[in-house]
Amino acid sequence: MPPTTDIIAYLDRLLGIPATPDAPTAMNGLQVANRGEVTRIAAAVDASQRTIDGAVAEGANFLLVHHGLFWKGVLPIAGAQYRRLRSLFDHDVAVYSAHLPLDLHPEFGNNVLLAKALGLVPSGEFAQFHSIAIGVRGSADVATADLVARAARFAQQHGGDAHGTECAPGRRTRTWAMCSGAGASAETLDEAAALGVDTLIVGEGPHWTAVDAPERGLVIIYAGHYATETLGVRALAQDLSDRFAVPWAFVPAPTGR
Repeated sequence: MPPTTDIIAYLDRLLGIPATPDAPTAMNGLQVANRGEVTRIAAAVDASQRTIDGAVAEGANFLLVHHGLFWKGVLPIAGAQYRRLRSLFDHDVAVYSAHLPLDLHPEFGNNVLLAKALGLVPSGEFAQFHSIAIGVRGSADVATADLVARAARFAQQHGGDAHGTECAPGRRTRTWAMCSGAGASAETLDEAAALGVDTLIVGEGPHWTAVDAPERGLVIIYAGHYATETLGVRALAQDLSDRFAVPWAFVPAPTGR
């Protein structure tokens, strides 16, 4: 049974946790400690009561997530937050969160893995945030309707649903860009326009992005926030299992987004 500190140190180095900018409430890295050794790993998209209960049911004492416990900032330890923490303490479950460091990782990142799942090959960066690029982009020659269908199949397999904005018959995708999760924003639409991107693939975005897309000559494929962010934690948990000889399990908890 490897020490928890060894796994944390490995993840921090692998993901570049200290050097990667993010929202302050993301709190990347260790969020809750356990008594010191890891016997089984659970991976999930979100740190919720459902995934904590799922980790406990799997006999895991290390929960690896993309969205951690503290997105709302500093809160009283009461209500749902109390129950989550109480469950973690009662069952000695550590929580490790990796948000943008996992989105952008070149091997285990949500974006490179999503591109691969959709049959796309990245050749550049996309979705600039401070000093980093969260997403990827590339060239293709594929019917846009076919790409929407691929995204729909992917989403259905990963607990979500996918759809695209208005698409003319026979339209082909030549240049694409991708940002998983809440990837459709004013910044990413402007960046896509500046780069000549014709198809933007994201998890989700505000309604107005679908209104603006046709006027920009852009098709946006919304492949599901949850679905597009199941890939990184799975790949990372498998890597930890291989490296540290610890079994792992994925805890599904789709959100409908």
